[in-house]
Amino acid sequence: MKAESLVVSAAINIGLAILILSLFSILKKLPFYAPVYYARRLSLGHRSDHQSFNFRRLLPELNWISRAVRVTEEEILDSCGLDVLVFVRLFKFGIRFFVVCSIVGVLVLLPLNYTGSTVPNTSSHSMDAFTISNISSGSDRLWVHFSFLCFVSCYGMYLLYKEYNDLLFKRVQQLCNRRSEPDQFTILVREIPLCNEHKTRGCSVDHFFSKHHPYSYESFQILYDGKHLDKLLCQAKSLTKKIEDLRHLSSTKKYSRNSSVSDAWKYDTKMEQLKDMLQTLGCEIRRIQCRMTIEQKELPVAFVTFNSRWGAVLAAQSQQHTNPLLWITEVAPEPRDVIWQNLAIQYRHLPLYRIVIIVAASLLTIFFVIPVTAVQGIAKYDRLKKWFPPAMAVDLIPKLRSIITGYLPSAILNGCIYIVPFAMIGLARLAGYISRSKKDINACNMVFYFLADFFVTYILTNGLAGFSLEILQPGLLLWDTLKSYTWDHGKKKHPYVYSLPYYRIIPFVALCMLIGIVYAVVSPLLLPFLVGYFLLGYAVFINQIENVYITTYETCGRYWPYIHHYIIVAIILMQVTTIGLFGLKAKPSASFSIIPLLVVTILFNEYCKIRFLPTFNQVSVQDAKKNDELDKKDGLMEENVRKALDAYSPPCLRPLDLGMEGTSSTKPFLSPA
Repeated sequence: MKAESLVVSAAINIGLAILILSLFSILKKLPFYAPVYYARRLSLGHRSDHQSFNFRRLLPELNWISRAVRVTEEEILDSCGLDVLVFVRLFKFGIRFFVVCSIVGVLVLLPLNYTGSTVPNTSSHSMDAFTISNISSGSDRLWVHFSFLCFVSCYGMYLLYKEYNDLLFKRVQQLCNRRSEPDQFTILVREIPLCNEHKTRGCSVDHFFSKHHPYSYESFQILYDGKHLDKLLCQAKSLTKKIEDLRHLSSTKKYSRNSSVSDAWKYDTKMEQLKDMLQTLGCEIRRIQCRMTIEQKELPVAFVTFNSRWGAVLAAQSQQHTNPLLWITEVAPEPRDVIWQNLAIQYRHLPLYRIVIIVAASLLTIFFVIPVTAVQGIAKYDRLKKWFPPAMAVDLIPKLRSIITGYLPSAILNGCIYIVPFAMIGLARLAGYISRSKKDINACNMVFYFLADFFVTYILTNGLAGFSLEILQPGLLLWDTLKSYTWDHGKKKHPYVYSLPYYRIIPFVALCMLIGIVYAVVSPLLLPFLVGYFLLGYAVFINQIENVYITTYETCGRYWPYIHHYIIVAIILMQVTTIGLFGLKAKPSASFSIIPLLVVTILFNEYCKIRFLPTFNQVSVQDAKKNDELDKKDGLMEENVRKALDAYSPPCLRPLDLGMEGTSSTKPFLSPA
């Protein structure tokens, strides 16, 4: 790429970022768009900060950026949990890493590359003049690049170790702070055999754990096949939504000057009819629930609760039966994290589900070669003219070639890869994971490994314009405006509450980090752009975390081992790439010198797996016993166990006092009999 094309791409993206951020800073102050930009605050019962009109609302401001600088990790941890803090620490890691690498790369490598050619520089306007390709073959200057490679690798491993160690401490502390959570007393048991005497699985669970865990076993909750109830429950929720809408319209008509009393009476009559229908439907649901229990439509799955964390940890981490395919135990996810319908999938069928997902993801990767090839053709304009002669018409318009080769490739590529996270999360849903957190983590992995070789300008397009669009939420903005002036006109607006999309953000941030690390030695000019990328991303997502996204589950930091793995992959890929580059530059001694560094990196990763990973995957007996002792000291043990006993009731057997999902009402849609 020519330097002119890079400048044009940078100018376009910086201009778009400034425009989008200015528009966001204006729209977020308008009460009309509070459900979009303050969804989390409104869902928690907070009021919008902007209630009265004044002309200052029409002026852009940057106070949300200064807020991102002031917020502390303790505030994030207390309000959002450790998973969100891990997400924020990813951006902080990128800032710390690339600031130091940028200083060294720009001050040392950049001038070294520019003056490295022994032949007359015929490409001073090309990006190649600032890369390692401008160094003459066999030059001793390549040893400086080798030293920089060692520095980048060692500094990256130092930061990774420091982060892993710090987050390990925070995970143990977070588990202690969350001692009242029911998942700490509960395990999930799968592949439960029938009781030989009574031919039921519930009886089998009680006999087995009473015999083998007599001092710690407390109770169990067997799961039932309630698929036929799902339709009725959906109907009940739909009726509830209609009743609430009619109640709102009725109250509006009563206080409206332009409506008659008969209009409000019609709404009240219709509302009473719907209430009668809801009452009848509720009786039918109760009747089916009782029949399900009597007919024993049990699944070979149960949640088993213990009277101590110590007992739950021992049961979850030990083999229960001689046949390892029976009585399979694991730590239970949070009740709000459970995907109930996936618990009906037989455990022995799960490997088949995973194989199908891998094949589907591989086919998607192969299909993606088409847009990548097209983008590469656009970027290589001289080659494109040979393949497609009409492209020479671009030369007739001044500066158009720079726009096409500098900005258009990444814009097209971003449009294509926008669907990738949603496709992967769809595949992850089909893989049979029992919790949303496991599903999102799997989707993160699939998206990360899906993304391949991109252009340097990808950092610019995805970073500046991409993060700006994230904070503006243009799709949600248009949807809210359309609803407000059409079918939801006059109705009460509700906040658009969503969870933080880890599966969409983490892989792309990790990809940009991978590109930056791999290109650190090859093209140090990229490094300052990455600093800007992570700074803007940090500010944007601090705003989103505080005002927009809610926490729907808490894994106490289990995302970090995967992030650590992504960064290690990037460092190893950088080293392998540099081995090849030094070989092409006729410097085999430098290539061989990298091999010990590669071995050290792999050994470092293996050490981290041994030292940190087990504590992230499970809870130690020592920590479980310590938390039990703290509960007994505070007199909270019985209360927490009692809370755990009722937490894992399957949706199909819960009493009909559910809150109305999708609305701001907290009243039950039907009172229990």
